[in-house]
Amino acid sequence: MLRQVKINSILITLNNNLIFLGLNMIIEKWHNFVKTKDKSILDNLIAENAIFYSPVVHTPQKGSIITKIYLKAASEVLFNGTFNYINEISQGNKAICEFECQLDDIYINGIDIISWKDNKITSFKVMVRPLKGILLLKEKMANILLKK
Repeated sequence: MLRQVKINSILITLNNNLIFLGLNMIIEKWHNFVKTKDKSILDNLIAENAIFYSPVVHTPQKGSIITKIYLKAASEVLFNGTFNYINEISQGNKAICEFECQLDDIYINGIDIISWKDNKITSFKVMVRPLKGILLLKEKMANILLKK
């Protein structure tokens, strides 16, 4: 029996147990960007007031333009055929997506903490480990961002 419908998710009740069906549309769109590397997807996905939290930049980067610049640069560095999401936790308007990849010969493990409102990403926070991975990622991102 259909119990409740929310934007981008369906909840049903079976024997008083709430069951979630399907992924959130925002996260599905994000995963589509990761898979296709189609940068135009970000134009309809990132809110005007979005904030990007970098693992190496100490101040939040505010606004859709700078958020998209960072996400596009990260996609050029990380989406190299080894990038893979290995875990995901989603509740309400937030998701935590754990990823791993190889960059040169360095293993990188991290999480993306994504928040959204009105079908647009409003906050994107990245955390990365180990230290060698952070340093290499910082170097490669800087090379791309300096060309922009």
